[in-house]
Amino acid sequence: MAVLTRYAEKALQTPNLDVDSQRKALQDSSWADGLRGIAAIFVMCSHLTLCFARYIVPPNHGEGQYSDWMQRPILRLVGQGPAWVACFFILSGFVNALKPVKLARAGNTETALSNLAVSAFRRSFRLFLPATTATIFSWLLTQFGAYETARQSNAYWMYNTAPAQSASWPDAVGDLFRAIQTTWCYWPNNPYDQPQWALMYLLQGSMFVFTALLVTINLTPFFRVATLSLLYVWSMNWGLKLADPLCGMNVFAGVLLAEFNHSNQPSELSRYAPILAPPLVLISLVLMSFPADFQHQAGWSRFLEDMHNRIAPESADKARFWPAVGAQLLIITIICSPHLRRAMSHRWLLWLGKISFPLYLLHGIFIRTILAWLLFANQSLTQIQEDGDIYLRYPVPGYGTFLIVMPVFMIILLSCTHVWAVKLEPQFGVITKKAEDVMFGKKERQLPLPVRQD
Repeated sequence: MAVLTRYAEKALQTPNLDVDSQRKALQDSSWADGLRGIAAIFVMCSHLTLCFARYIVPPNHGEGQYSDWMQRPILRLVGQGPAWVACFFILSGFVNALKPVKLARAGNTETALSNLAVSAFRRSFRLFLPATTATIFSWLLTQFGAYETARQSNAYWMYNTAPAQSASWPDAVGDLFRAIQTTWCYWPNNPYDQPQWALMYLLQGSMFVFTALLVTINLTPFFRVATLSLLYVWSMNWGLKLADPLCGMNVFAGVLLAEFNHSNQPSELSRYAPILAPPLVLISLVLMSFPADFQHQAGWSRFLEDMHNRIAPESADKARFWPAVGAQLLIITIICSPHLRRAMSHRWLLWLGKISFPLYLLHGIFIRTILAWLLFANQSLTQIQEDGDIYLRYPVPGYGTFLIVMPVFMIILLSCTHVWAVKLEPQFGVITKKAEDVMFGKKERQLPLPVRQD
């Protein structure tokens, strides 16, 4: 008790923002871009973990055995892809709902409905166009043999996600169209860019948000929140039916957080943020650390597994439930804390947020090409035994090579994603705007002959 008392006293002595700065921080939503940038970096790190440090995946080295430092809660977040993908879904729901909810609360429902229609249209294009471009780029690299080094490496995620060349160019064209098609089907599988499995669910989640707001936009905030809360709980039952990795639960959480953000509650709770934010962030990061496999091997993950079995619907994905709850708790804490909002709005984090989608699309391609070439350039094929079989593969180099290669790789990757964000993303915006003008009838059709005026 004495420790808690000292902690509260110290927290209350934390330098506070002045009233004007606090008000601006609580009105600013740019923190969402900063968090999105962090999530994109950690998704990439999770794939690097699957390449070179798979021992991080379980919480220890076996039931009743010891845990390495990087297998422990919070530190293991470097390999926790599901937790950071959950952040993408929550932020997608939050950002898509932010403006319509604000308009609805102001009584401007007609503008809110118009905004929803336009946003739903643009969302489809702004996901499809970059994803298809990245797929075509990866397909070309495949056909010219750029992934062969990765395919012959002993880096697990590299050789498992590096596609083989097609037998002929006609076959290659067919493979490309099938890859684009299956990206947007249930149980998505894009062999040319494996991380695109999440895009169908992001699009599906966006449609959940737009449909739910379309139905509830005329309700009072109280009844809208009540309806969205029901959808939040109900969506966990859809999981296995819709091949849905809890995206419904996360995007509805994002909409509820948009409602919460526009209420007076964040301002009222912000006075307690210096005391409550640190332990809540700690708890959320521990929940986000819940392993996707081997949960029974460690005491802390076994406890959470038992809790999941008691409180979650049977259809809820066990590997993604606690990471999703942890990500939701983290974002609630950020919304209530002016200091965390300002920290997440740092200019470098905002830059990462700006390039987060290109980074998500391109990091797998660059890992299987640039990183593979840099790491295995001086390696010779070696016999490696796996599951009783012998394979000829490039062995993973030592730590010294990584210390030299990884900074070079990150500079190349981040530079290229920045160029994509600056040069290509505006072009996708132009195409989307032109399609919107044509399909919404915003441009007058040119008639083949002039119309008589008499």
